[in-house]
Amino acid sequence: MVKLVNCQTWCIAKPSSSDEDLQKNINFACSSTDCAIIQNGGPCFFPDSAMSHASVAMNLYYQSRGRNNWNCDFSGSALVVITDPSYDNCKYA
Repeated sequence: MVKLVNCQTWCIAKPSSSDEDLQKNINFACSSTDCAIIQNGGPCFFPDSAMSHASVAMNLYYQSRGRNNWNCDFSGSALVVITDPSYDNCKYA
């Protein structure tokens, strides 16, 4: 895998991931990262879906660990992207 130099990257959930895998990713990422922004009332709560919440949580984990490719694997259910996935008031780190 190519390491992007001087380029902002984000970690998001792979669209083909099952809701079960996404929930596991949320649980794992939020066990060591503050995921308050995906809780009810948080700026990233809506849309209220496993795909959306997992992408935010997985990215929080990825960013907090230094944006290494291995911190965005999640058993093959994640992608590193170069397009900012932020929307509305939900700002990805």
